[in-house]
Amino acid sequence: MPSATGRKRRTFGNTWWGKAWVEALEERAKLDPNRLPRGRTYARKGTVSKLAVGTGEVTAWVQGSRAVPYRVTIHMRAFTEEQWESLLGMVGARLGHVAALLDGELPGELAEDARTTGADLLPGPGDLRPKCSCPDSANPCKHVAAVYYLVADEVDADPFVLFLLRGRPREAVLAELRARRAPASAPGKRVRAPAAPGVDPKRAYTRRIAALPPRLAVPGTVGPPAVLDVDPPHRTGWSSDTFAELAADAAERAWELLVLGPESGAELSFEEDLARRAARRPDTIAELAEAAGVPVRDLAAWTQAWREAGRGGMAVIREVWRPGQAPLSQARADLAESGLPGEPKTWRNRITQGDLQLRYGRDERWYRFVRDGEGWRVDGPASTRPMDLIYPP
Repeated sequence: MPSATGRKRRTFGNTWWGKAWVEALEERAKLDPNRLPRGRTYARKGTVSKLAVGTGEVTAWVQGSRAVPYRVTIHMRAFTEEQWESLLGMVGARLGHVAALLDGELPGELAEDARTTGADLLPGPGDLRPKCSCPDSANPCKHVAAVYYLVADEVDADPFVLFLLRGRPREAVLAELRARRAPASAPGKRVRAPAAPGVDPKRAYTRRIAALPPRLAVPGTVGPPAVLDVDPPHRTGWSSDTFAELAADAAERAWELLVLGPESGAELSFEEDLARRAARRPDTIAELAEAAGVPVRDLAAWTQAWREAGRGGMAVIREVWRPGQAPLSQARADLAESGLPGEPKTWRNRITQGDLQLRYGRDERWYRFVRDGEGWRVDGPASTRPMDLIYPP
């Protein structure tokens, strides 16, 4: 809601899990809610400084009415080993949960499953123990409330903050999840990843940079994608087959980049990538066109051009431009001597004679087009010489 000055008022909790944090603390403060509005005002006015979220606690300084700021410390109850075992076992069994966390999101299903296992990531009754150096005996006081609200920003930015407040940092959680997905050395036995040795920061900073390792051999073929352990949630509209197809496509493009280098055209436009995918699976043209919001006829034409002449062929069916006279003159002369019926007609980068049309691309290559009903279609790869296209092999 806008304030009296017309400016939008600062809110706390912009993700659903950030809002859930705010709702949890406001529910906790129902017995003594008078300090919450003043806490929000303190948070909006920038009186909180040196906010730090650590393992199981939050610390900050809050400037009140006196010259010296008040020290605020908030402890959050850590999970027991049994709770961590239940929580990580549940998360590790769902690839989608891990992927969402790494993408900076907390799936509602994960939070609900965690609550069901008895390891609720959000604070409940008795989970938060605040302490403030101010003389106010209210729980929470306005200084603690201000810090509560600002922690919502930290939770918004990284849901792993909730794991940290429950006792384990992001790196430890991820290491445990990796260990749970590693092959077991014996039935029923879970292998834990060894802890990485520590590195002194000063020594690491002054250490000489080692030479890059030799380039690894590129495999001769692209392997099949990994099989997902579980299907994505039904409400997403995705399937395991869709993910497998996308993974296979990404692997193939990465392989082409390794083998052919940057000239393989790794940076494709949206339309080019759409045509490339449709060329690999022509039976999906209608489905891809609907999903991308483009006419099926356009995508079919792009796909045919891509299949015949790559991204250059797709470019010349979509672009009209005015090149210099030298390449056009040569193409007109070659067509005039070809013996084809009719006279060559030039328009911008296109020269037409009868049922044949040559188009000059910005890549300085010529593309052969033949009449297709009322339009034209690409007919074969490009050439730097018009004569090669007038008399194709």
